[in-house]
Amino acid sequence: MPAFSSQPSDPIAVFDSGLGGLTVVRALLRRLPRERLIYFGDTARVPYGSKSPRTVLQFARQCLHFLTQFNPKLMVVACNTVSATALQSLHQDFTVPIIGVLEPGAAAAVAAARIPAGQPRRIGLIATEATIASQAYNQAVTRLDATIQVIGRACPLLVPMIEEGRLQESPIVRSVLQEYLHPFKSLQVPVLILGCTHYPIFSQAIEATLGSSTTLIDSADQTALVVAEKLATMHIANDAGTPLADGLTCYVTDQGQRFESLAGRFLGRLITQPVWVEPERLENLTVEK
Repeated sequence: MPAFSSQPSDPIAVFDSGLGGLTVVRALLRRLPRERLIYFGDTARVPYGSKSPRTVLQFARQCLHFLTQFNPKLMVVACNTVSATALQSLHQDFTVPIIGVLEPGAAAAVAAARIPAGQPRRIGLIATEATIASQAYNQAVTRLDATIQVIGRACPLLVPMIEEGRLQESPIVRSVLQEYLHPFKSLQVPVLILGCTHYPIFSQAIEATLGSSTTLIDSADQTALVVAEKLATMHIANDAGTPLADGLTCYVTDQGQRFESLAGRFLGRLITQPVWVEPERLENLTVEK
């Protein structure tokens, strides 16, 4: 495996199974306006959350290997499913530093958990089936505070509904959220982790369902902070010059009919035209090790 070497002018690469990772890109653009960002969304093969860990790892390896052609100084796995099931293996496969979204999200949840004395110490978690099955959030929270119990629930319908472009005002969305969130409302959890980068799109509807007493944790801002700290520690932050007008380039494996409107919802603004990458091209790539 070749030694890692990078310069401040090199880009940050961000990968997600779909477009939800653009919420992380949005946070990175706010915190690091001088950095160039390369985004890759595997939109042809989304969702990852219902796939086996072996398949998730295979897809993630292919996508990250694609991103290495841009000589990134750091790669962000903006996918909770990949962060939960494959991050350790990816660290071994690539010399480029990799940051996931799970650990930052867990840290933010523990910090926000102001639980009154004498009450059960619980944090809620909604995520994909793969993330829940991995128990990765439970382990991350336990490492930070062993007295807190994580109560998780898989929400397999949310990502497809978001990718279909459904609005959170939709009666169908409201009905599904009522069913998924009922246990957390009954337990009055003080904190709920949105364990998928897609879920912040429905944050207002989730807040309306649970009430204002529950704090929602979106890992995007915390991940951007961890990235900034990592770049500073490695002395490869791009601090010179003026902020970039548009330092983002996007690659996707399928654009779909709703791509522009959906990507705009995640990013908070119009997105530049992405570059289409055939999924078959990814299958022919090999990991750098």
